Amino acid sequence: MENLPLPISFLFGIITLVTLLLFCWTVKNSDSKVVKSRTGMIFLILISWLMIQAALSLNGIYNSNLNSLPPKIVLFGILPPILGILLIFNLEKGKLFIDSLSLLHITYLNIIRIFVEITLHKLFLYKMVPEMMTFKGINFDILIGISAPFIAYYGIRMSKISRNMILCWNIVGLALLFNIVIIAFLSAPSPLQKIAFYQPNIAILYFPFSWLPTFIVPVVFFGHLVSIRQLLKQKQVTPPQS
Repeated sequence: MENLPLPISFLFGIITLVTLLLFCWTVKNSDSKVVKSRTGMIFLILISWLMIQAALSLNGIYNSNLNSLPPKIVLFGILPPILGILLIFNLEKGKLFIDSLSLLHITYLNIIRIFVEITLHKLFLYKMVPEMMTFKGINFDILIGISAPFIAYYGIRMSKISRNMILCWNIVGLALLFNIVIIAFLSAPSPLQKIAFYQPNIAILYFPFSWLPTFIVPVVFFGHLVSIRQLLKQKQVTPPQS
């Protein structure tokens, strides 16, 4: 990572901070007073998680012993958020939290994907990720970021886009997220690597880019799941048109 210009790392640090603030903004705009009152606590928990991930990557935990199974970044960085999301979706209090979140604000959160994709392209130019992980390859995630403000404003705020279209947009967004996650996983140095041996995905093993799979991706993933759940519930309770 010595050849990587500092501004790229700094930019990604800002992107991560903005993602954190956008998520807390979503919580702050919950329709539940209880959830709103816990915004500060959630902020502290997430900051603590980011600090733990920073410590692990800065101390070389993720980029050492690359033959370990499961990969260390999966075990210590990716698995905990996934388990946390599963727990939230299966607890009654978690479901109340999910259903209270602002669909409008959590949709706006997807704008961050534009800047993530710009960073990935910069990392490709410095041989830190393969081209297939960028919008010049087979990563079309930037389209969700570009369309997010239109879906949020015209679809949710102005109700000029049907609920089914917004639901489809979220499903497509989830599919595109899975697409890049699979590419990133299969191109990262590990015994499970299957592609991009000429230019592997090494960026995620270093600070601050380890925050992408351990924080930004889980937040975006959580946002889509929340949106899909809320939209499906709205569809169930909407009375038929006369």
